[in-house]
Amino acid sequence: MLAKIAWRSLRNRQYTVLLTLLSVAISTFVLLGVEHIRFEAKESFSKTVSGVDLIVGARTGQLNLLLYSVFRIGNPTNNISWHSYRQFADDPKVAWTIPISLGDSHRGFRVVGTTHDFFERFRFGENAKLDFSEGRAFAKVFDVVLGADVARKLNYRLHDTIVLAHGLGQVSFSLHDDRPFTVTGILRPTGTPADQALYVSLQGMEAIHLNWRDGVKIPGKQIAGDDIEKRDLTPKSITAFMIGLQSKMAIFQMQRQINQYAKEPLLAILPGVTLMELWEMMRTMENTLQLISYLVLFSALLGLSTMLLSSIRERQREIAVMRAIGASSLFIFLLIQIEALLIVSAAIILAIFLLTATLHFSKTYLAENFGIFINHLVINDPIIAHLGIIIASTFLLGLIPALSAYRLSLHQGLTIKN
Repeated sequence: MLAKIAWRSLRNRQYTVLLTLLSVAISTFVLLGVEHIRFEAKESFSKTVSGVDLIVGARTGQLNLLLYSVFRIGNPTNNISWHSYRQFADDPKVAWTIPISLGDSHRGFRVVGTTHDFFERFRFGENAKLDFSEGRAFAKVFDVVLGADVARKLNYRLHDTIVLAHGLGQVSFSLHDDRPFTVTGILRPTGTPADQALYVSLQGMEAIHLNWRDGVKIPGKQIAGDDIEKRDLTPKSITAFMIGLQSKMAIFQMQRQINQYAKEPLLAILPGVTLMELWEMMRTMENTLQLISYLVLFSALLGLSTMLLSSIRERQREIAVMRAIGASSLFIFLLIQIEALLIVSAAIILAIFLLTATLHFSKTYLAENFGIFINHLVINDPIIAHLGIIIASTFLLGLIPALSAYRLSLHQGLTIKN
């Protein structure tokens, strides 16, 4: 009965109530959207690289190794000798490896020297593999595969010819212009750093540096293409490599074995653990977004409280009549609280519906452009906890108009003021 009276009372003020409901729904949409995307982004961030048990590089900080090997940010402190790499790659505990060689670039994008294992073994997100939108992996020494962002931003197509630059600058005057590469493949968008690099074979990376010494091209020294094909293009060193093990039980044993390697200083990291450490460094921005969302919601709920409080002045006669026919002060108090809860409940339902629809239609865009793999089903434990906070806040702010109505006296409500 109480809920029915509250519903009819709200219908009599439908336009004011509708505007208040929309205000609360939008603020709830923002809060739940930020919280859900934050939760899903954290999950996606931890899966920027998946299925890799260890990442190995020269001894440095864990974050630095992760940044230059996965995100192509920063520079390695040193390289790993090819002999050391082969020693660990041939270990019986190792199922596969992905060698990575960095150092060159093309118009601001990193060039990655690697093998076919990169396209076959590298995983991201929910164990998704790299796929080609056009073409195929490199087959010849001077073939190159482009990440989706590289092809899109530089407007490259299959069979285009490109020249790599020595070093990592946006603009470089040290070009490998005597050995151009041909585009043989373009990767599908992944929303990960894989989209922002060019991929060549380790042999191709070695070939373009045959007439270089200490980072400088040797003047007048030219090597014919036929001579390059006959040379041993096995690299002397690489930047880092990723490891997939036969058994997960061997991860810590293999990590200790690498970290204690006597022939050269190496570091092996668990990518998932280091990714979470990196995410913790971004917590300040995360908390700031959350705080802004709560302030938006608080302002909307305060507007709801103000609307109910102002309506009480107009409803003094209505409240007095209810008191006269036997309604208690507690009845009036609960009536105002239920009105507030009805408005917020409807706003929550509307916000969840809009958020679910928005995420359903935008999840592909978010995945391909931002690397955020969103589950459009928004009801989970963190969201339920936030809904509880919204209901509790509504009750607390609803105390202001509810107590005001509670204090109205029957005499004040029936007195006709001149």
